[in-house]
Amino acid sequence: MKLGRRAVIYGLYILFGVTLMALGVGEVIDAFWSGMGGGLLGVGIVGLIQLYRLKRDDTYREKMETEVKDERNAFIRNKAWAWAGYLFILIAAVAVIVLQVMGQEQLSMLASGALCLMLVLYWVAYLILRRKY
Repeated sequence: MKLGRRAVIYGLYILFGVTLMALGVGEVIDAFWSGMGGGLLGVGIVGLIQLYRLKRDDTYREKMETEVKDERNAFIRNKAWAWAGYLFILIAAVAVIVLQVMGQEQLSMLASGALCLMLVLYWVAYLILRRKY
């Protein structure tokens, strides 16, 4: 994605974040959305600072491009996603059992639904990637 397009997106994050925070301060919306606005504002500001640094500092830009395009880093990112998926499935499965034993049926159903969704997403991704490779 080009730097100009990313700058516009980060600017929209800032605008939306400030809007949500202002609505929260005016008590039009609850504190959750005001906090979400603060998060969007932070992401937008940090993103614009990073874009500014990418545009001004050639060594930083070269370092970031190398980090993004490096095969070793791509392998590590893919491995981290795989571990995160495995751990999520294991934690959700344990949570289903523990919550059911504790009598928290609604939370157990929520955890089992998340577990099923993750497994369906894995299955669909597997089928798509198997056809592609």
